[in-house]
Amino acid sequence: MPRLASTIALVAVLLGAAAAARGEAIQQGQLRVDFKAGFAPRSLPRDRPAPVRVSLGGSVATADGSRPPQLRRISIALNRYGRLTTRGLPICARGELESTSSATALRRCRGALVGRGRFGADVALPNLAPFPVAGSVLAFNSRVRGKLVILVHIYGSKPVRASLVLSFKVSHRRRGTFGTVLSTRIPRIASDVGYVTDVSLSFGRRYRVGSERLSFLSARCAAPAGFPGALFPFARGSFLFANGQRLTTTVVRDCAVR
Repeated sequence: MPRLASTIALVAVLLGAAAAARGEAIQQGQLRVDFKAGFAPRSLPRDRPAPVRVSLGGSVATADGSRPPQLRRISIALNRYGRLTTRGLPICARGELESTSSATALRRCRGALVGRGRFGADVALPNLAPFPVAGSVLAFNSRVRGKLVILVHIYGSKPVRASLVLSFKVSHRRRGTFGTVLSTRIPRIASDVGYVTDVSLSFGRRYRVGSERLSFLSARCAAPAGFPGALFPFARGSFLFANGQRLTTTVVRDCAVR
């Protein structure tokens, strides 16, 4: 049973959907992905970055109601006018999070916390009615071999207790529309028995280093001079499934100059 809960939690966190974020849907054959992304506040300076919170998420389903294939890889790219800063933030090691509850994870790594969320999913076993699994999601600043990663701690407590830690690589592109990319490869799990029903994941953190105020995420509204705002590609989500299907969609948002 813990393996079943871990399977559901794994898919859920990768597709964590913020209720306040609007989404874009893409369908290929029977497989459908709803990718959601948003940020707040929408009113931002034109010439300098200001603190923001970013919500990412979505859901996976099929048009005919059958169980979707397992998700194998996910990549989420954010617009280059956003900035991710971890200078001075404490670092949480993976070993501090493994086999822990959410409360224990927070007690050990609260200083490195950069995001929170929740998930809900259903487990569907042969010859049995689906039953719900629910739990929480926490995101922590970390490093692996000197490179920035975001550790995502997943803890399911209903109806069984199980935890899982995923590592999201953070990379930066010098050119193009999207500047920051979060990506992970999902390990193969034998039991493909679950599907997502409801999730939320929001990133953001303000902190101090000495007398300096910093923000984990910040952005500016890059509207041309004389324009009060801009419409722009905010986030692109790419999802690779076990059957070889890859679904990619882009979410467009707008900002206002303040």
